[in-house]
Parts: sequence; structure tokens; C-alpha cells
Amino acid sequence: MLFSARLTILAAATVVSVSGATDALKQDTRYAFDRYVRLTEQRIQTELGGSQPLLWIDRQPADARAALMSRLEKGEVISEKLQTRDQGKQIDAPGALIHHWMGTVLLPGARLSRVKPIVQDYNRYSEWFSPLIRRSQINAHNGDRFLVAMRTEMHKVLTVTVDADYTIDYQTVSPTSFHAKTIATAIHIVDSAGTASERRTPAEQTFGFLWRLNTYCSFSEVPAGTIEQCESISLTRDVPFGLGTIVRPLVSGIPRETLEFTLGQVRKLTSNRN
Repeated sequence: MLFSARLTILAAATVVSVSGATDALKQDTRYAFDRYVRLTEQRIQTELGGSQPLLWIDRQPADARAALMSRLEKGEVISEKLQTRDQGKQIDAPGALIHHWMGTVLLPGARLSRVKPIVQDYNRYSEWFSPLIRRSQINAHNGDRFLVAMRTEMHKVLTVTVDADYTIDYQTVSPTSFHAKTIATAIHIVDSAGTASERRTPAEQTFGFLWRLNTYCSFSEVPAGTIEQCESISLTRDVPFGLGTIVRPLVSGIPRETLEFTLGQVRKLTSNRN
């Protein structure tokens, strides 16, 4: 899904406002992110193919699963920071930060047949997730593929507006589960949004509010309803030297907060429709 498109905008805006940096996305940074995504998707394929459990919660030790399920049933959104390694080695993206988070929520009493049409109703995202999502529309839909355009906006230290196109591919995993892979493309930073002087700049040519965003969501029906888990991988500019202790926790925390908020909103939305 597209929920994590609110992503790390605030954190990156804070970094830019502090540092005045002007670096654009470099080729070696792009290659590092692509390698990170490729290895992560290889792992995800083992889960979609059935050689590993589809859900993160089912991959945890047996003695922990009951406690995790209890937290989900109480309405908690469980989030975990993930890291994909290349043969045990950390993948560094020069001049950038890769943010990788997993969020899980229980949609109580919601059957898969009810959840999927809501998830795919992208034209209403600006209604359901306002003011973070300012507008959203389906540009094309063919079978299990959706092409969606969305504008997101964050008001904190700065107001940052992002336009992006999203390619969303759905896959039926089993009669009781499905998966959605979302790739953000044509990402633009918007200046003076909504005014006559509005101007869009390709994100790769900007300070690093957001350079890349991939989201992988799995939905699985369980006796208590449907479990949704979303795994987001985003790329933003690194924290300038000397500001890491102060700024890095903020930068790293925003993707988690975004997942927790948006998954919580989905829980409320599906609960209201039961």
C-alpha cells in the first residue's frame, strides 16, 4: 500500500534546514539502494513462495508469538527495525540513509474479502488520510496492477510537499492471503504547492527529502480478523557530520512513526465498517 509514503519527509526536511546541504542523489548511492532492495526482495520471495512463513509474527519464536498476538488483539501496532545484509555485511549507501521498517496490525473481525476493496480504493485515500495525503487518484487499473498518483504533505519544521507516481502490483498468495508491492516513481518535491507559482523538481536533483520508497504489504486472514504487515524501504540524505547524535534518531524514527500511524488508521477504518 501507499501509507508509508508520508515516510521520512519531516526528518529529511529537518536535516536540510539545519545543514543547508544541496547534494543530489549520486550513482553509487543508487546502486547501493538497488542492491539492498534486490536482496530484500529475494527474502520476501521465499515467504511468498511458502518456504518461510508469510507473516513476520509467524517467523518469531513459538514462546513469543502468543504474547505478540495478545498485543495485536489489544489494538497495538507492532513495529520492528529491519536490516538486510549482503553475505553478513552491512550495505552502506554513500551520503544517504536506508530506512527499513516492518509494521504489523490486526484488523479485528475484518475478513479478507472486506479488506481488499478498501485497500484498493486509492481515490479515497486523501479523504481517509488527510491532511497527510492531499490528493490521490487511480490513473490506470489493469487486473492486479494499479497506477496511482499521490500528493503528500508534512507540516513540521518545514512544509514539505511530495508528488509521486506509484506502481502497485497485487499477488494472491493463498485463498486467505494476498500481497501488494508498491514502488514510488517520478518522485518530485513541490515548492509553493497549490499556488500560481507552484514548481516541481525531480527528487533526485534535490536535497534528499525523499529519493526512493518501496513498500511491501501482506494481508492474511486469521480467526480474529486480518493481519496486515507493511515493510517499507526508503532512501533519504544522510545526516551531516557533527549532527548525527542530535538528528539521526529523529531521521530514523520517522519511518516507524509513519507506519504505526497509518496502520492504526487502517485498523480504525476497517473496524468502522464491520
